[in-house]
Amino acid sequence: MGRAFEFRKARKMKRWSAMAKTFTRIGKDIVMAVKEGGPNPESNSRLRVVIQNAKAANMPKDNIERAIKKASEKDTANYKEVLFEGYAPHGIAVLVETATDNNNRTVANVRAAFNKCDGTLGTSGSVAFMFDHTCNFRVKAADIKMDMEELELALIDFEVEEIFEEDDDIVIYAPFEQFGAIQKYLDDHHIEIQSSDFERIPTTTKKLDPEAQADVEKLIEKLEEEDDVNHVYHSMEIQGE
Repeated sequence: MGRAFEFRKARKMKRWSAMAKTFTRIGKDIVMAVKEGGPNPESNSRLRVVIQNAKAANMPKDNIERAIKKASEKDTANYKEVLFEGYAPHGIAVLVETATDNNNRTVANVRAAFNKCDGTLGTSGSVAFMFDHTCNFRVKAADIKMDMEELELALIDFEVEEIFEEDDDIVIYAPFEQFGAIQKYLDDHHIEIQSSDFERIPTTTKKLDPEAQADVEKLIEKLEEEDDVNHVYHSMEIQGE
């Protein structure tokens, strides 16, 4: 078949793997949302947002409905969100967000990944302070009945840090703690949320040479392979940024 075929095949397999990982994460989010507030998205704002995220990720409607139904069953295991902190080689801070139904398994797997890649798993609070915990919303620009300056003024009480246009959408960034208040404002003003998410942004980054960067990337990839891991954040400055 040749190298070109193998390259395209590898890219397709990677894309499918990433999609499967995303669907698994959303499935866990659905379980946690349903366990917390019930299966009706009309009365469960957290579930409503998760469904919007699922649609944004092109998750099939049947998959979403099946996940909600399964989450409603009493014998379905619940998931707990656990944050791990540590250091990759070369002094790079790492935060690992997980959703797990077996904390002992997750701790063992995360620790093993750090150990195998010459990293160090730290204690709670050891590196989290190096990252800003933020939330973001993507909404339809057509739903906004005001210009950007007016929107910024309307959201000023929610400590919004950044608002910008991207394609046909408007993206809003704010502190993590303001998520619920902003969601309510958007709902109350009939502004459809396309998707929303949380991010941990490093306050400072460290630049490494290509060889050292590869050492850090090895740990990140190892962590991202774990089924319980949702996101991996780090303080490394990526070459080319």
